[in-house]
Amino acid sequence: MKAMVIDRYGKVPLRLAELPTPEIGEYEVLAEIHAASINPVDFKIRDGKVKLLVKYKMPLILGNDFSGVVAKVGAKVTRFKVGDEIYARPRKSNIGTFAEYISIHENDIALKPKNLSFEEAASIPLVGLTSFQALHDILQLQKGQKVLIHAGAGGVGTIAIQLAKLMGATVATTASEAGANLVKSLGTDEIINYKTEKFEEILKNYDAVFDTLGGEILNKSFEVIKSGGKIVSVSGLPNARFAKEYGSGFFKTLLFSAASTKLTALEKKHNVQYSFLFMKPSGEQLRIFANLIETGKIKPIIDRVYPFEDAQKAMEYAESARAKGKIILKIR
Repeated sequence: MKAMVIDRYGKVPLRLAELPTPEIGEYEVLAEIHAASINPVDFKIRDGKVKLLVKYKMPLILGNDFSGVVAKVGAKVTRFKVGDEIYARPRKSNIGTFAEYISIHENDIALKPKNLSFEEAASIPLVGLTSFQALHDILQLQKGQKVLIHAGAGGVGTIAIQLAKLMGATVATTASEAGANLVKSLGTDEIINYKTEKFEEILKNYDAVFDTLGGEILNKSFEVIKSGGKIVSVSGLPNARFAKEYGSGFFKTLLFSAASTKLTALEKKHNVQYSFLFMKPSGEQLRIFANLIETGKIKPIIDRVYPFEDAQKAMEYAESARAKGKIILKIR
């Protein structure tokens, strides 16, 4: 099968390779991939920034979510049959959706929303699961609460805004002038132009922040939250609490604890709980999303679709951070 791989960590271009089609285990299906999406985690993995959390062998096929068709099922698979149209986010140990096929555990798959094309469906798994786990599982957002969602016009942001509004929250987001109309159309209550305004000076007494940017933006986010509030980040540093939950062992827990001392100090100063989210695959949560999409409550937002052979161009465009919504690779 054809696949887009890297041979070492670093800012290296993707290489088109011919690799064997994956074998499947008894609880796995072989999925024929029709479309995949580009996510910031793809270049974090490529750059070696996830090495402490997951070890990968080279050559490594990148790609963290997809839509496609079941081509073969393992002996003990009960939920799916050959020909089913599916979408999924594979386990971190088994990524590789920039390819013609992938083997994936049946628990991580859901039937593709019937009203979406393969390209549209491929835009959902990673950002949908990230948003659900951040807003529902960690922040436990309640009706009437106020949440700041950073980078609202991005892949995660466009889904997170829709989900937070469905949960009954008041939503503020940061966006440029170019993204303002899009985030407004998704239901945002307050838009901060990050190029001309400082969100930390405008917003006060928020219950929660969903951070997708990390760094200084994350640090400043503590200033907008009321005492007892929560921050979840997918781009900040993992802390000791995360390391314990993830089962990282003593040494890594110590390492994460030391690396995140500034965040721990901010937590204490503002009386806010900080959580790092390393999203988990879940066919069950994707079934919830399929229902929300089929009933018209959530819609995918796509910026561009690239042919498979232009995967490197798609990655470069994703890294430019100019996309409004998702960037998709059409594989077949």
